[in-house]
This record gives sequence, structure tokens and C-alpha cells, in this order.
Amino acid sequence: MAQFFKFKENNTDLRTESVAGTTTFLAMAYILFVNPQMLSLTGMDESAVFVATALSAALATLLMGLLANYPIALAPGMGLNAFFTFSVVMGMGIEWQVALFGVFCSGILFMILSISNVRETVINAIPAEMKYAAGAGIGLFIAFIGLQNTGVIVRDPADEVIVALGNLGQPEVLLTVFGLTVTVIFLVIGLKGGIFFGMIATVIVGLIFGQISWPGSPVAMPPSLAPTFGQLFAIDFSSVFTLQLLVVILTFLFVDFFDTAGTLYGVANQAGFIKDNKLPRAGRALLADSTATPIGAILGTSTTTSYVESAAGVGAGGRTGFTSVITALFFLLALFFSPLLGVITPAVTGPALILVGVMMATALGQIEWKKLEVAIPAFFTVLAMPLTYSIATGIALGFVFYPITMICKGKWKQVHPLMYVLFIVFLSYLIWLK
Repeated sequence: MAQFFKFKENNTDLRTESVAGTTTFLAMAYILFVNPQMLSLTGMDESAVFVATALSAALATLLMGLLANYPIALAPGMGLNAFFTFSVVMGMGIEWQVALFGVFCSGILFMILSISNVRETVINAIPAEMKYAAGAGIGLFIAFIGLQNTGVIVRDPADEVIVALGNLGQPEVLLTVFGLTVTVIFLVIGLKGGIFFGMIATVIVGLIFGQISWPGSPVAMPPSLAPTFGQLFAIDFSSVFTLQLLVVILTFLFVDFFDTAGTLYGVANQAGFIKDNKLPRAGRALLADSTATPIGAILGTSTTTSYVESAAGVGAGGRTGFTSVITALFFLLALFFSPLLGVITPAVTGPALILVGVMMATALGQIEWKKLEVAIPAFFTVLAMPLTYSIATGIALGFVFYPITMICKGKWKQVHPLMYVLFIVFLSYLIWLK
């Protein structure tokens, strides 16, 4: 095993890798409860989604460890699950089975890009500012959802468009505020797995004050996967291939592709793997990530992607794929703790959504705001996502305005031809949106 994972070459050992894998799991375990709760809003069975979440995370993380030998874990992505739920299903009125098919198609396209030389072309075609704007906008959208679902902010009764501060005296809102405060403290002091431990602290306080009911035994056999497994193939294929679904697929692909590329590079750089500004075994890492998405869609969950929380494990000394193997084993073990879904209320998951949004919004600092030709489309992208309740609309507006502003600035030659193609696609989407 030491030879397979190259412990000696990476200056690590079994104990260090095991601790790192445990650390990574604790840092991202919140997704086991946040993802089922969010996707259940589409009508999907929450227990089945829990199983799909745990299985897809375990299989994908194991694949990353064995195929690419990287200490990087994967799970259904935050932001992508929000897009799936609030933009695609609830916003566009697309059935969740069809949305899963869109996720599946985006994963297949990602796989094709990963095994070809086209991946570098695509990465270079999208301006860095638009990538940062998309990530930050999704962060604001997620935070908005977290604040709204917990009652911290509500729609003004006099005007459904305007939001206002909720009743902070309500027990559920107070529990959310407590969870948010303690999780902020954990994160700021650098506690590894701060979000997960914040959720635990919130559950304990909720149980003490009677806001959460204990389900009895926290251990049980895994629920059935039948309500979601393979449902993406039980659709009417004669009516699914529309412009609307094409935009959905492209958005899933865009967010997943660049989120993965950024996460892989960032975590690998922290681990010291980057050489001559290149990521060794990049093709294998991207293939492992892209393969995870179709698998997750078949199981019954939104896009599965690499997690930046893997940096916690790297910080604990993880340097090989064995770290990922340990993390994957924990996700498999989690299958037997489904009764805990009953204690993970919106007040418990809300702080996690808000603070993940904060972390994603830090990308705003990477945008050159003094250059209006990039600041304007970036701003529209960021602003439109929470205001229109649609990640796709935000990306569409940004991709429409970017070529326009660059042409007006006389920089049309600096715009990659693919951006002009996407301009036409997203403009068509906005025109026929309604």
C-alpha cells in the first residue's frame, strides 16, 4: 500500500494520511445533511438523496484517490445543488428527473473535455474575471437562501419583492443566530471542520431548549435508494431537448468545470504539487471528477465535484490518495446514520449555507473593478443571481455583456471565439426565457 500511494516519495506515512482523511471528512460532512434537505424541496425523497449523497461522495473520492493519487475529496457541490433546486426545478419548472438528466449530460461532456486536449482551450476561453464573478455570485445566492430558509430575512408582507429582517425573537431564528455565531467563532479561530462542529453545537442547543426532537437511535440500516436511483432515464426523451435544457446543461458544465479546475489547482498548490505552473496528473484528476457527476446523477443527486475543504486534510499532512480513501470510508460509514436527518433542521443547516456563501464570495477580491469592461459584466453576474433567484440568469447576463463591453473598449480580439458562441446561446436564452 505504501508503494502504491508512494508514501516515501511524498514524505508521509499511514498515520498522517489517516488523520488527514478524517480531517477532510469532518470539514465537509455537513453536505450529508445540507444536500438532502435542499434537494428534497424539489419533491425528491430526502432519505434516498441522503444515500445518494453519501455513496456518490464515497465512490468519487475513492476514484480520485486511486486514479489520481491526490488527497482531494468530492461530494455533491454547494451552489450546484442550489442551482438544481431553486433555478432549474423551482424556477424553470423542470421536473427533477429531467434536471438529473441535465446533470448527467453535463458530466458526460465534462468527461469528453477531460480526456481530450480541448480542456485547456475551454479553460483559457473563459475570462478569469467571469469565473470569479460566477463563484462569488453563487456564494451570495447560497447565503441568501440560508438567510431566507431560516427566517432571518423574510419577504415584506406589503411587497413580495422586498425582503426585510425577520422576527429575531422567534425560537427558530434565535437558534439560527446562535449557530451562525458559534460557527463563525470556530472558523475564525481556525478549527478544522468548523462548519460541521458548528452544526453539532446548534443541534445540542436545539435539543436542550426543545427546538429539536431526538429521533431515538441515531444508527439504522441505510434507507432505500429506489426513489431516486436511475430516475433520470424514466423521462420522456422526445420533449427534453430544448434550448432551456441546453442552457441548464451548459451552466452545470461551466460551474463544475471551472470550480473543479480552481479547487484542484488551489489544493494541489497548497500541497506543493504544482511544478512549472502545471498540475501533475491533471488529466487523471479531471477524469475522476468528471466521472463522478454521471455516477451521482444515476444515484440521484446533483453535480458531484471536488471540495475545497480538502485543503483541511492537506493542512493536516495529507499528501497522497490514501487520504481520500480514508475520507471515502467515512462517507460509507455515514450511510448508517440516516436517522440524524431528523435533527438537522433548517436552523442547523442555515449557518452552513451562509458561511459557505461567505467563503465563495471572497472571489470578488480577484476581480479588477477599475476596469469597467470586466467590472460591468462581472457585477451583473454577481448581482443577478440572488436578485433573480437564478444562477443561470446571472451567468447569462455576464456572458452577454462581456463581449459587448470588450468590443466597445476596442479589445474584441482579446475575446475568445467561444465567448462569441456563448454570447449567442445565452442571449437566445434570455430572449426566450419566458
